[in-house]
This record gives sequence, structure tokens and C-alpha cells, in this order.
Amino acid sequence: MKLSRYTLKNISTDDVVVPDESVFNLPEKVLQFGTGVLMRGLPDYFIDKANREGKFNGRIVVVKSTLQGDTLAYDKQDSLYTHCLRGITDGMPVEENIINSSISRVLNAPTEWKRVLECAHNSHLQVIISNTTEVGIQLVNDDIRSHPPTSFPGKLLAFLYERFQAFDGSERSGMLIIPTELIVDNGNKLQSIVLELAHLNSLPDDFIEWLENHNHFCNSLVDRIVPGKPTSELKSEIESTLGFTDELLIMSEVYRLWAIEGDEKIKNILSFAAADDSVIIIPDINIYRELKLRLLNGTHTLSCGLAFLAGCETVNAAMEDETISHYISSLMQFELAPAIPYSVELPMAISFGESVLERFRNPYIQHKWISITMNYSAKMKLRCVPMLLNHYLKSDQVPELFALGFAAYIAFMKPVTKKGNDFYGLFQHHEYPVQDEMAEVFYKRWEMLAVPELVKEVLADHEYWGADLHLLPGFQQSVTDKLNQVLQSGIKSAVEDLSNIYQAHES
Repeated sequence: MKLSRYTLKNISTDDVVVPDESVFNLPEKVLQFGTGVLMRGLPDYFIDKANREGKFNGRIVVVKSTLQGDTLAYDKQDSLYTHCLRGITDGMPVEENIINSSISRVLNAPTEWKRVLECAHNSHLQVIISNTTEVGIQLVNDDIRSHPPTSFPGKLLAFLYERFQAFDGSERSGMLIIPTELIVDNGNKLQSIVLELAHLNSLPDDFIEWLENHNHFCNSLVDRIVPGKPTSELKSEIESTLGFTDELLIMSEVYRLWAIEGDEKIKNILSFAAADDSVIIIPDINIYRELKLRLLNGTHTLSCGLAFLAGCETVNAAMEDETISHYISSLMQFELAPAIPYSVELPMAISFGESVLERFRNPYIQHKWISITMNYSAKMKLRCVPMLLNHYLKSDQVPELFALGFAAYIAFMKPVTKKGNDFYGLFQHHEYPVQDEMAEVFYKRWEMLAVPELVKEVLADHEYWGADLHLLPGFQQSVTDKLNQVLQSGIKSAVEDLSNIYQAHES
């Protein structure tokens, strides 16, 4: 039995949440650009949950922007899909299956652009959300009269201009636009591009005034790991338990966060937020961005080379290794949380860190460390170095756990082979890719310099780091000592030798 609106009545198991038939009569209130699993696993999850509780009562029209792939599975399944949540909450495993009925239909922009523009005439429509990847929010000198325009901002502007004309520029016809692309100030950036594009297309002044004054672009931050489809074996097992097949089935972790910059007026429009306190609508979301960037992403960055060279393939595998797990949790709680370069109460940072550690332990999410090492140097510069500098503003003590993470970074960045423009390191007689903008620089450094000189040159690269890290008291010597130990005795020996630091913190 295939999942569809007409087979819902035949689902008899209690292992899945089945939508009520009444949901299919709800009006379309949201236009969504993007069919990716993150959208289906986070914003669409919140809207579906709110609909089940009678707190939003609106469905989503999804716009697929490219011809890659098709919408056939959505058509066959009446846009229904199963969302399987798997993870750990408060130390307890969580398994939940929900048939998500938030999407009413999916339109393919290249072939159905006229139908997309028809949505602009819908008076119930209030909200536009997007996830077109970071590349999607950029200025392209686009003709918005094309069918469709090339870029996402071009498509958005064409839609808004259609709406302006459909409702004679009324104040109430303005839209709430929430991009979820993972760039800082995504709403502000999208707004500036759309306005510039309006001028490039010589659109009338009264439209530009309406665009600026009656439409709201909100910065937002999304955080949930949504790998998408589970393994074939697990998918078959789930479908066997539920009693139906589902081409659109996705899996995600339990943790979720959607932080949106807005006031009470915006909160009233986004009434789905009332169904889940993980939708946070406040005037400034920077604290959530900093917590995620420093404690989740920063810990990933300082641990990825270390965990990989310790033989842990995935994040979950590292959390099952007592030695590496102790390092990761101690690094996050004792050195990174107090060093966040933003005004945040330490208990809040520690609490957030504890939730991150639970996510790292999720056995259903197979997040490979080698994937996290991609663009290692840039991640270290943007995510971690600001915390290192902030640490030294507060203390002259060497952050030894950070120093070991940095030493592991240098050890990982030791390419031994160059094949064309690609570089490879060697671990346990197996090559691994060094996919980093600084790979060639490190290749030459390792070829020419002994460890002490190598460490000094890396840390003294002011042009790259934006600071002379070798001037930080004791840091260069600590990184040098730890790198030597890693090279001579291995990662685990270096981690175990820091046990006295863990004990001092914990006491």
C-alpha cells in the first residue's frame, strides 16, 4: 500500500501519527521556495504540528525551482510524506513517526510559472519561506518578466510584483518573507538584493514604496540535522512496521530550532510558533547564532581532525569512545562555552552545550568526521579563532584542550601526496582527502620545516588568521609539544595526558 490521501483510512498501526481528513480543506497560507529535506524536516514540521493542534490552519504551496528531478512522487502521494524522528532527549531514546500533511501541492517553476504567479492572487497567503542554499541569495541581473526569472531573488520579486498588481498595492497584501539559507542576516541580504533588482528592472516607484513599507524580510536561523532518507534496510523496516510505502519518507534528529527576528505583529502572523517552543520569535537572534556557531560548529571543527586521527569515522562513534568523548565534552563545556565572543550567560551556554552533546550521541545520525574536515582552515578561522582570542582577553592560562585541537588540525593538514590539484594525507596506511584552500601551503610547510618552525609559521600567519596567534602567552609552545606527541605517540596518548586538566575542571 502506497501512502496517499485515500489510503490514510487503511492505516491501522499506532506507530504513526495520521492526519485528520479536515486538514485537506485548509487554505494555502505559505509559499515555499525549495523542496529540500531541511524544509520538510523543520519549517514544514512546525506548520504540520500547529495544524494538528488547530493553531495555524494553513497549508504550503511548494515551488520547485529547477528541472532536476520531478514532482511525480508528490503528485502520487497527495504531497504527504512520513517524517521519522530519531534521537535522544534528556538521556532517553526517542522514536516518533508522523505523516506530514502541511504541503498542499508542489509546482515546478520552469514549467508551471503561470500557476506560481496565480498564487499571488490568494488573499489567504501571508508568508514566504525559502531554502535555496547559500548560493541562491545573490544578485543576478535578472529579467523578472521571464517565465520564470533565473534566480531565486528574481522569482521572488516577480511574485511580489504580481501580488502588488493583484491587490492594487494595498497595505494588507504585503508578505512576511523568511529565508532560512545559512548566511548571516539572510533576511536583510535578500531584501537588499530584491530592492536592487527592482531598480534594475525599472519597476514603478509606488511598487518599490509598497515593497519597502508593507513587506517584512526577517533574519532567521534554522538548526536541525535532516539526513533525508534512511538506509534502504532501515527504510524497509520502518515501512514494514507502518504498513505502507513512501517514496518521500525522511528522517531527522529530534532536536529542532527556528529562530526568527520579529516583533509581536510578526509573531501573530506566524501563529504556528505557539505549537512548539523551539520556534523562537524575538527582536535579536544573534545569541542563538553565536551558540550554534561556537558550541556546535566550533566543537565540530576543533574535534574533527582529532577524532578522525583517533580512528573514529563518525561523530556518534567518537561519542562512544570514552577517551575522545571526554575530550569533546570537556573542550565544549570548560574552554569554549566561557570564551564565546558574545554576551551570553554561562549557564545558558552550558545548557545549550549539553543539548549539543546529546545530538552528537544520536546513533541514527551517521555524520562523518572526514566530511566536517572540508574547508578546515576557514572553519577554524571563522568559528574557533575568535574564541581563542576572547579566552586570552580573560585569562593568561593556556587553553590546553583548544591547543590539542589545533595541534590535531596541523597534523591532519599534512598532505603526503599531490595528484593533480588534489592533496591527500595518510592515516593507518590509507589516503584521505585534504579538501582545504590551504592544502598546498601546508604541503610546502611540512616538506620544508621542522615541527617548532612549522607551528610558529602557522600561528604567525597574521594575514590568514587576522591576528598573530604565536604571540598568545604559552600557546605556541603548547601546540608544539602536543603536535610532537601526536606524531610520536598518537592522538589518544595526547588526549589521555590531559586527564589532569579534566579533573581540575570537574572538581
